[in-house]
Amino acid sequence: MIELIQIGKRYGWRWALKELNLHIHEGECTAFMGANGAGKTTLLKIIAALTSPSHGQIRIEGQDPHQNGKIKKRIGFAGHQTFLYGDLTVEENLAFYSTLYGIPKAERRIEQVLEQVGLKSRRQERVRSLSRGLQQRLSLARAVLHNPPVLLLDEPFSGLDLRFSEKLKDLIKNLNRRGTTILLTTHELATAKELCTRLLLLQNGHLQLDESPAAFPTKSWFALLRGQV
Repeated sequence: MIELIQIGKRYGWRWALKELNLHIHEGECTAFMGANGAGKTTLLKIIAALTSPSHGQIRIEGQDPHQNGKIKKRIGFAGHQTFLYGDLTVEENLAFYSTLYGIPKAERRIEQVLEQVGLKSRRQERVRSLSRGLQQRLSLARAVLHNPPVLLLDEPFSGLDLRFSEKLKDLIKNLNRRGTTILLTTHELATAKELCTRLLLLQNGHLQLDESPAAFPTKSWFALLRGQV
């Protein structure tokens, strides 16, 4: 489903990613873990075609999303930037993205995602009036609105209350059961092991570990983050 070949990303003199090679199979739920600055967010943005690699190639379903707009539309992305319009209401934001993605029966689909993220009662409120946590919920709704086969989630649980965090876990599990390929970043090892079939550890732009949840070392977790493998 996703193939990364010799991906590198440089910001000035600093390399955020270095010679990264990776294959993600269709239907996998994969967690990228690592300390702040390890390259996790940069990697997701490259896959989402929101930023370009300094070198290397990326393929999703055999095509480069940076060059093929149709492939880019098959990706859902939710991260620190919400990509929402503050002067529009919750419902108007989703209606705009429904038009952008050419979603048939958009009203029904909007109703479904509002139910999934618990925002039906807030549908007429302007986004700028919502708390950060509620905006994050709406960003998640935007990301899954078009039923993308690839879903990228950058720290999706950050800023969410406990009740909705559990609801989000159920949503991720249901999407993955239906065949959605999911890549997420998190600092929470327990969450990653609960949701994902594959855990990858990034450190200083390098892929250090690629393991199943059962095989991923827990005792030396903090040492791994410090690079003391």
